[in-house]
Amino acid sequence: MVNDPKFKLLFLHPKFWLTWIGTTILYLISWLPFKLQIVMGKGIGRLLYKYFKKRRHIAERNIQLCFPDMPKEQQSQLVVKNMENTGIAIFESGMSWWWPQWRVKRHQGEIKGFHHIENIQASGKGVLMLVPHMLHLEMAGRMMGETQNGVGFYRPHNNTLLEYFMTKGRLRSNEYLIGKKDVKGLLKALSKQKLCYYLPDQDYGRKRCEFVPFFAMSQTGTTTGTTLFASSKNCETVGFSSKRTAEGKYDIEITPMFENFPVGNETEDLTRVNQHIEYAVNNASEQYMWLHRRFKTRPDKDAPSVYK
Repeated sequence: MVNDPKFKLLFLHPKFWLTWIGTTILYLISWLPFKLQIVMGKGIGRLLYKYFKKRRHIAERNIQLCFPDMPKEQQSQLVVKNMENTGIAIFESGMSWWWPQWRVKRHQGEIKGFHHIENIQASGKGVLMLVPHMLHLEMAGRMMGETQNGVGFYRPHNNTLLEYFMTKGRLRSNEYLIGKKDVKGLLKALSKQKLCYYLPDQDYGRKRCEFVPFFAMSQTGTTTGTTLFASSKNCETVGFSSKRTAEGKYDIEITPMFENFPVGNETEDLTRVNQHIEYAVNNASEQYMWLHRRFKTRPDKDAPSVYK
């Protein structure tokens, strides 16, 4: 559990100087007008599109696989917009870590369905909230924290200085954070009626996964960790979706999962999880993290990569 990261003298070592420079620039930019940061982010995204061809190819391939019936021109436009939103996400991280509360509230959008969380907690249970990897997630989390602090389940960053800044920033909207290997820690948080963030939509490898549909891909490696936590008698599961609107607001929607979730059948339960992710993605497809190799793990170990 992380709730009070400490500054270390080690952070002054020369190996962290580039991190200091980058973080300082991001901090200063975070104070610029919101609309200017959006324009700057789109510009960064265009550069990523032009020069980071490997990541662009991953996004292109994911979109082709998920939306095979989408016209090619529309697919290409979606890739461009997605790269632009990737650039914007860099500055959204700075906003979420350092913006004062009054500035966050200025961009607070509508939160639909929060009563689902309140009802679950009133029944004496914790809330397992399934959250997709939206590019603006840092800001969406900060907005959610204005209504209720949660508990983040996350992978610590390899750069310890950047991890320090990220953790300090995320604790502005979270009660505390739990490392992804601390399964008992998350179960304990659920038993204490906490609101817990869980991101089930990435390819975590062949271990503890089932192959179920995700958009047009009928066999997508999906973590069984979701059902491990959702099966706890101390919690109920809800879905989370979010989007940044054209007006610069961050809208959030909390949706109840299907009745009697989980039912105990991994294929059926994980299909439901992916259906929720699809719903959230379709709400703002250009703002989803298509840069991740979502279909890296294939049912046939010897099958060629879909990204070649």
